[in-house]
Amino acid sequence: MSSEKEYSNYTTYQDAEDFKRLDFIVNSIKDLKKKDAYILDIGCGNGNISLALGALGYKVLGIDIDPVSIKNATELNTFDNVRFDVSDANSFSINDNFDAVVCSEVLEHLDHPWELVKSIYRILKPGGILVATVPNGQGPREVLVTRPMLWLHSKNLGRPVEAFKRLLGYKNTTLQSSNEDLTHTQFFSVNSFRKLIENAGFVQRRWGSSNFISRIFPYSILTRKSYILQKLDCHVADYIPKQLASGFFTSWKKPA
Repeated sequence: MSSEKEYSNYTTYQDAEDFKRLDFIVNSIKDLKKKDAYILDIGCGNGNISLALGALGYKVLGIDIDPVSIKNATELNTFDNVRFDVSDANSFSINDNFDAVVCSEVLEHLDHPWELVKSIYRILKPGGILVATVPNGQGPREVLVTRPMLWLHSKNLGRPVEAFKRLLGYKNTTLQSSNEDLTHTQFFSVNSFRKLIENAGFVQRRWGSSNFISRIFPYSILTRKSYILQKLDCHVADYIPKQLASGFFTSWKKPA
């Protein structure tokens, strides 16, 4: 079992925002005060979060619909208490099975996110915890980067822009997942995201912010080379209204 903070060594993360998100998830799981908790990591991608939780001794099942991501996660896995599988949580027939569910940077990709939230509520044990993180659909990154790129792609202008950014060192990939289609179809506001989760029956426990503008081009040319600037940007996000942050970190409880 890893000691405090060493769990991050089992990830491929490099950026301050990713480590901040991971810390929020870990601390939310620790609130269960159950060392043998059984955790489902939905949309686990390349396994970063699952492996970090596994390093802390939790039993973890990481699932994703992308076979390549699951293959990568499995190859990285050295824990007997962590397992990965190509699966869709909506197809689970079990009820009241998991102590906690992690759904990190997933719901924004779904056409019908409420279906997954309802499935999560069903498969969580009473008193269980959901940790959900999403981009702020009204925040600076989605407004200044994601939405403009979606518009450019709709006009067949996206690839030239991406080619230009590659010349500047941008890879247009994420360490979180190897899925080739990471299109955002949902743009949650504070209110719409809260309504989505609460309508399924969950009660809010924690709400945190990711970062502010560190991943917005062209400022990101500087921040991606400076971890200090990234940390400062994450710190700023904690002191501004959550509506201005680039992402939300949240935890919720299924009533006992």
